Amino acid sequence: MNQNFNQGEAFPDAVATRYWHGLDDGRVQCDLCPRFCKLHEGQRGLCFVRANYQGQVVLTSWGRSSAFVIDPIEKKPLNHFLPGTPVLSFGTAGCNLACKFCQNWDISKSRQMDSLMDLATPEMLADKARQLGCRSIAFTYNDPVIFHEYAIDVAQACRQQGIKTVAVTAGYVTAEPRREFYSWMDAANVDLKAFSERFYKKITGSHLQPVLETLEYLKHETDVWFELTTLLIPGENDSEDEVTEMCQWVVSHLGNDVPMHFSVFHPDWKMMDKASTPTQTVRRARDIALAQGIRYAYVGNMHDRQADSTWCHHCGSLLIGRDWYQLSAWQLDDNGHCLSCGTPCAGVFESLPGQWGAKRVVVDMRAD
Repeated sequence: MNQNFNQGEAFPDAVATRYWHGLDDGRVQCDLCPRFCKLHEGQRGLCFVRANYQGQVVLTSWGRSSAFVIDPIEKKPLNHFLPGTPVLSFGTAGCNLACKFCQNWDISKSRQMDSLMDLATPEMLADKARQLGCRSIAFTYNDPVIFHEYAIDVAQACRQQGIKTVAVTAGYVTAEPRREFYSWMDAANVDLKAFSERFYKKITGSHLQPVLETLEYLKHETDVWFELTTLLIPGENDSEDEVTEMCQWVVSHLGNDVPMHFSVFHPDWKMMDKASTPTQTVRRARDIALAQGIRYAYVGNMHDRQADSTWCHHCGSLLIGRDWYQLSAWQLDDNGHCLSCGTPCAGVFESLPGQWGAKRVVVDMRAD
């Protein structure tokens, strides 16, 4: 559902966007994501941050964030991208999906622009990441697709300073903006929410196929490192048949080196009536993934040192030990190969792991 804003509402930080076109009836259509919101003057799209203002689609949240936090990169989750390093994380407001189980609903479902912090320019963010020793910046908490222009501007500023950029996303984006967006990203965690159109339509208000197209694009047409996350919701997307079908698709379309994370659901937002996922369900999903040929499968939102750790798919040796977000072992050589048998481990590794650990640090962008 599109949303009206007050005709007197000002957008001092709004920026023009490119992915839209005018319609014969006077409306404009946003072409950024497969929703194709059709907007009268004075309307916002479902994402809330893109609006028809003076006959064009503008981004109203450029430069503004709902939070700035340093996290371990494993919290995104990315287990094969610069392990142990700190990542400066932030999001804005709004989302282009309508997930009933959203765990960041206070941010992604926000309809209050004044909940966002003061202006943070791309240069400020890149400078702050460098000053704080962060190897990367993550666009997270809500989907960076909807603040496409801002994310790209930040990524460009980061690239000038040697800072990597990470997109935590549902992958719900159309082809042309997808190409531009990922040309500036170094890594992504894509939320593959289920493997049925029924789930996507009923629970998220979107469709599965565009997400699969994004995944195939990432694998076959980019050098972006990416991993997959699926939140298993009892009775909705947790059947062994569905998990098996998903893993078979991943192996056949993306290959067996793409890490998969299966996470415990906790009641939230509009799904408070659902019970939390039994831990055995998540462990079983991981077992299915491994049995189907996925080389790297993990659990999330639960403590399991074995299932959180990375193991050599050839000889079975422990490569990266993890206790929650704390690295406990490192058995990779300078080239990311197993020290026991020399088999390469897929990912983006440096000669030594980071030492950030499990710390979470809130950052004040206004502080020197």
